[in-house]
Order: sequence, then C-alpha cells, then structure tokens
Amino acid sequence: MAALGACASTADVEVAPNAADPVCASVVLALPQELADLPRLETSSQGTAAWGDASAPVALRCGVEPLPPTTDPCVTVTDPSGVRVDWVAVEDPSQTSASGGTLWTFTTYGREPAVEVVVPPEVTAGRSASFLVDLGPAVAETEQVRECL
Repeated sequence: MAALGACASTADVEVAPNAADPVCASVVLALPQELADLPRLETSSQGTAAWGDASAPVALRCGVEPLPPTTDPCVTVTDPSGVRVDWVAVEDPSQTSASGGTLWTFTTYGREPAVEVVVPPEVTAGRSASFLVDLGPAVAETEQVRECL
C-alpha cells in the first residue's frame, strides 16, 4: 500500500483546440521542470503542462485560439537572454481564495499557436506572475506574428 502513496498526481488540464500542432510538442518539451518553486506535474492532455498541486495547478495549454486585438492589458515579458513574449493578462475577480488570491489567465499575444497559462487563486495569493519569464524560452518556439502596442 505504501507504494501507492508515491505515485505522482496527474493534473486534469483540458486540451486546447490546436494542441496537435507540432510546435506545441516543442513548447511542452522545452518547459521547465519547476516553476516558482512549484514542481511539474503529469497532465491528462496533449500539449499541456502543470506545476504545483494537482487540485489547483498552474496550468499551461498550447494550441488555444490566438487572441484578436484586445483592450485587455498586454505586457511584454523579457527573459535575461533577451527572449520577449507578449502576454494578455485577464483577472477573474469572481474566483478568489480565502487567502486573497485571484484567478489570472495569461494568453500569448501575436504568437501562433497561442499559449495560455491559468494561475489559480491559491497560487496568486503567495506569488507574483514573474514566473512567466521562465516560460519565455519554451513559448518562443511559437511563431511571433504580432506585438503588443
């Protein structure tokens, strides 16, 4: 019975419509094993990754629909090596945790296929979204076709 406790949890992450795009495989393979001290988890779907607690993980989906021009905040995140990725940040104040965190969704802007990162309230309560910089090299596997203004 003790061996069962050692099994890694699997995070249930919904597959994106274009997850079968070969670029998504490159993105997932290039992702870090740890994100802001959160360990990487096994996931249930192709083109996905997750970190943290399987019940409330930071979840990444490659192959979501690219965003059209938007009035939502768009931020450019540059990693130390100069890799730049534009992210549209959307807060969902209807989903909060007891510790004060709020659900945030970050979607690449101007990249194909698009990548989405959902950060649950349980994670945002104790961390900033600065870990997006750690996703830059993997997300840069996608083609940049537009930029934030």
